[in-house]
Amino acid sequence: MTQPLLTGLKIAILATDGFEQSELTQPRDALIAAGASTSIVSPKRGTLRAWKHEDWAKDGVTVDLALDDADPDDFDALVLPGGVMNPDTLRTQAPAVAFVRAFFDAGKPVGAICHGPWTIIEAGAARGRRMTSWPSLKTDLENAQAHWVDAEVVVDGNLVTSRKPDDLPAFNRELVKLFAESPRRAQDAMVSEGAPARRQGAGG
Repeated sequence: MTQPLLTGLKIAILATDGFEQSELTQPRDALIAAGASTSIVSPKRGTLRAWKHEDWAKDGVTVDLALDDADPDDFDALVLPGGVMNPDTLRTQAPAVAFVRAFFDAGKPVGAICHGPWTIIEAGAARGRRMTSWPSLKTDLENAQAHWVDAEVVVDGNLVTSRKPDDLPAFNRELVKLFAESPRRAQDAMVSEGAPARRQGAGG
């Protein structure tokens, strides 16, 4: 029997209060269905409040790992859900920005949807990227020297972005595909350089 695409991969989902509910839960469910293990990482502890369209959702999500205790080296990839309040808060917190920057510095894959790219801008990782987002972030991304496009999903190297909850089927599809391919690309690069192959992010 063929193993799921993401078997053995550990995915961090960085969020705080005010995340758009579907933009966290649906990608998380898609990643788990593909065999990955996921951890909700947050500056907060306990339960995060979710936003659902125009009001607070009745149920939130439990934080798996406090940001203070999280090491980017322990993860293979990162997901940044949207919602206005969530990334607007995260981009003001230096540890959250540093956590995001570490994934880009290591060349690990990142997925961001809706307002999630705000944190990528703050991490200095948007420059030169082809990206999409919620339309109101277009100017922010262009000011950060990214190339903004209006499309349901955009893949640029190790980054996948989408605009809104309606794009989640496409976002989840490309997220799983990118995350499945990235460890193999890292292995191939290391082998071609004469180094022993290992899964990116495994074992720190």
